[in-house]
Amino acid sequence: MQSTTLILMLVFMSAAAFYFGRRRSLATVGGPGHGSALHSLPGYYGYYVAIWCAIPSLLILLIWLIIEPRLVVAMVIEGLPEAYRTLSEGEINLLVNNIQNLASGDAVSVEVDAALLEAASSFNAYIDRSRDLLAVFALGIAGLGGAIAWRGIHADLRARNRVESVVRWALVAASSIAVLTTIGIVLSVLFEALRFFQKVPITEFLFGLNWSPQTAIRADQVGSSGSFGAVPLFTGTLLITGIAMFVAVPVGLMTAIYLAEYSTRRVRAIAKPLLEVLAGIPTVVYGFFAALTVAPWIRRVGESLGLQVASESALAAGVVMGIMIIPLVSSLSDDAINAVPAAMRDGALGLGSTRSETMTKVILPAALPGIVGGILLAVSRAIGETMIVVMAAGLSANLTANPLEAVTTVTVQIVTLLVGDQEFDSAKTLAAFALGLMLFVVTLGLNVLGLSVVRKYREQYE
Repeated sequence: MQSTTLILMLVFMSAAAFYFGRRRSLATVGGPGHGSALHSLPGYYGYYVAIWCAIPSLLILLIWLIIEPRLVVAMVIEGLPEAYRTLSEGEINLLVNNIQNLASGDAVSVEVDAALLEAASSFNAYIDRSRDLLAVFALGIAGLGGAIAWRGIHADLRARNRVESVVRWALVAASSIAVLTTIGIVLSVLFEALRFFQKVPITEFLFGLNWSPQTAIRADQVGSSGSFGAVPLFTGTLLITGIAMFVAVPVGLMTAIYLAEYSTRRVRAIAKPLLEVLAGIPTVVYGFFAALTVAPWIRRVGESLGLQVASESALAAGVVMGIMIIPLVSSLSDDAINAVPAAMRDGALGLGSTRSETMTKVILPAALPGIVGGILLAVSRAIGETMIVVMAAGLSANLTANPLEAVTTVTVQIVTLLVGDQEFDSAKTLAAFALGLMLFVVTLGLNVLGLSVVRKYREQYE
């Protein structure tokens, strides 16, 4: 039985358990007219039975699907001839992958012999047998759990308390998954970055001025020792981000001020949705726009002024990235401005302030925490952008502050280093994790800075 079919059957059984649980709760007190004699509403008794029907079987299903692949692979390997079982770990992994592909009808990278055909047949047989046992076991547990809960229903059963307790633990589990996922991401990046720093000194990575991560396979090849100085990447990232924020922050903030305080309802109803359309355009489209329209135009203008402009420049990427970020800054700033209490606005106007004085001296300072938060979110968005930089700024790791030259960023290099078949034991590949760790540290610093600003002004205006 397929897992999807099994889950649908469990959903049907849970719905039936809810119906019969609710019906039994009313029957214990003499019918629907005596529902007030129950400790909880009748629906809570239905939920109580449905929970006992669904949760144990779903846990069994989850554990089974986690353990099943390892057991099946171990049994398949055990049935292989002795010549296959003496292979190295990497060769066995490749062999298992080929067996699985052969079992599913996909292409394999080795010559298929009778042993592999038999192993693929055994693999499918083990999977089918396992799924049949899982269906019987899960459905049996669901029926048993629902029957026990159904028989335990009585008028004094605190069904609401038990159901709410399960819901509370489910919410705790969901929040824990989010936290643990974050911790897992950080630790996975950290461990690989530490492996990189064992190969390359951290001082060279942080303060080196040359980035050339290309390493040869053999020591006698040209470029066998790469250079991993990340300063050009940090400089390029800051340059493009600075240009983007120089475009996005003034335009986005002034747009938000106009829409929130000066525009009519009709203008706001038309302009705000049109502005937010920019947020829905894919970044690859922005990249095409930057590479085919903005970059050539900047080059023509620069050449007419006697300047030397690269075909791919930081200015083109930064300007287009700023245009992309305008809706983010505008929307968050608009929300922050509208969240300022109307009493502050009315009080300033009542004291004789003009609308511009009210905006600059009352509303903007009060909305500053939200505006700063939006700007920092926009900075993080700019730092993490990849497609626009690849298509408009290039891949050259140049150490320059000239916006008319080609540069690259940290995220672009991470993508470049991890493209294709890579072995995660070379400094070239591990450098991507070191760059990712630096991005995490920078983002964390921005968040801490934003929280400190928000806390300072929140205390002042509350």
